[in-house]
Amino acid sequence: MTPNLQIVTNGGKQENEETEPVSPTGQYFNSKVLSICILAILELEVPIDDSCVLPQLRDVFLPLNPRFSSIMISEKKDEVKQWKRVEVNLEDHVIVPSFPDGLSVESYDNYYDEYLTKLTGEPLPQHRPLWELHIIKYKTSKAASHFIFKLHHALGDGYSLMGALLSCLKRADNPSLPLTFPSTKASSEIKSNNTAAGIITSWVPRILSGIYDFGWSFLKSTCKEDDKTPIRSGNVGLGFLPIEISTIEFSLYQIKLIGTKLGTTVNDILAGIIFLGIRRYMQETETESCISESTALVLLNTRNIGGYMSAKDMNKAHNKKIWGNQFAFLHIAMPQLINEQRYSNVVDFVYEAQKQITRLRNSPAVYLTAQCFEILRKCKGPEVVAEVIHSTLNKSSIAITNMIGPVEQVTLADHPIKGMYFMVSGSPQSLVITIMSYAQTIRIGVGVEKGFIDSQRLNSSIQTAFSLIENDKVTDFIPEIESLIDSN
Repeated sequence: MTPNLQIVTNGGKQENEETEPVSPTGQYFNSKVLSICILAILELEVPIDDSCVLPQLRDVFLPLNPRFSSIMISEKKDEVKQWKRVEVNLEDHVIVPSFPDGLSVESYDNYYDEYLTKLTGEPLPQHRPLWELHIIKYKTSKAASHFIFKLHHALGDGYSLMGALLSCLKRADNPSLPLTFPSTKASSEIKSNNTAAGIITSWVPRILSGIYDFGWSFLKSTCKEDDKTPIRSGNVGLGFLPIEISTIEFSLYQIKLIGTKLGTTVNDILAGIIFLGIRRYMQETETESCISESTALVLLNTRNIGGYMSAKDMNKAHNKKIWGNQFAFLHIAMPQLINEQRYSNVVDFVYEAQKQITRLRNSPAVYLTAQCFEILRKCKGPEVVAEVIHSTLNKSSIAITNMIGPVEQVTLADHPIKGMYFMVSGSPQSLVITIMSYAQTIRIGVGVEKGFIDSQRLNSSIQTAFSLIENDKVTDFIPEIESLIDSN
């Protein structure tokens, strides 16, 4: 196919060209110091039929949003970047790597892992739309073949891009039925005090707490960095280095069962498991680090809507603001494994995660931080804000982000999907954790700084943490837990 896309991105926009301003966050994530991408990995049950790929991209994927057919341009150095619509040569965006033939499944596992690592360290070309589709045709222990979508975070956040991806998927059992999604709510609701006195007494401490949270987040973003530990090297160049990716699987049913026993949400349980697993890995690697100061940045979707919205609905005029990057960072102090008499019991990791996430999710600090970024952008420009975000990420120890996938098995262009997960690349951190549910399975993606963190040992520690919380300590604490739930 003859290439259709031949444009110079820094040549400025011509008269009558179709352009639209890039959102502030889109500019932050595609800057001199940050280039953040999302990798969506689909594990297929069958070999890939090449003939369906280009028609599917042309007829289904590209029409989902104009961003998939646009590039970023800027006429002047300090000018707001624009999205410019261009013709897309799909063959430029579809990459099919070639591995040696006739190897064992284990060998193809290694080739696949190495390719995925290499992919995380390569920037997307700026002269064409910021996405790629990589097709792995070789059978691995996980799947008969793989689709790997690499999408720049400037196109949108996980909610937007997952909404777009879900618009391409169909239920395997009945394509005419809509996809459904699991609930992550707690099994028991705490009654709220809606009296005038109750509202006042709840808002005053909330405002004071919000001011404190904002101040603490500001310090963590600027001058107060986490300790260097077995999960944080402090290397400032991490965002442009490749990362090793592995995954862990848990049963969504088992996670919900633990949540029911503890009276917490699925997200609380997962955060507790991850924190405990990481602390155990830190202790095994360097004993003193289990009580080090380590902070997790948890990404929070700030949209005031429930569930996913299809790409078609997001493109409607009254929903235009739904698409894009709408999230906030929550600074969560990781519980210490042993700190005098605190957090010595594994269930405490779940309760501490629940307490911090619940408080910060509703904290005015989220709004104050967003306003601070906006003021800084208007006064100093997007590159300065990008540097602050880079500093925020680099001074913390770990980033955690999650997405909810469909309950049913789904297909893409009649290819049944066995499993799916995602990973964020380009973050200047030694450890990134992603969480995704699909078909009653929780998939935890673990992205680590290559050569610094032992991913096999870390994954083993997280799996051990799950077993401790599920089998050992939950049973021991049931009377105390039931008493706690009853008192609420």
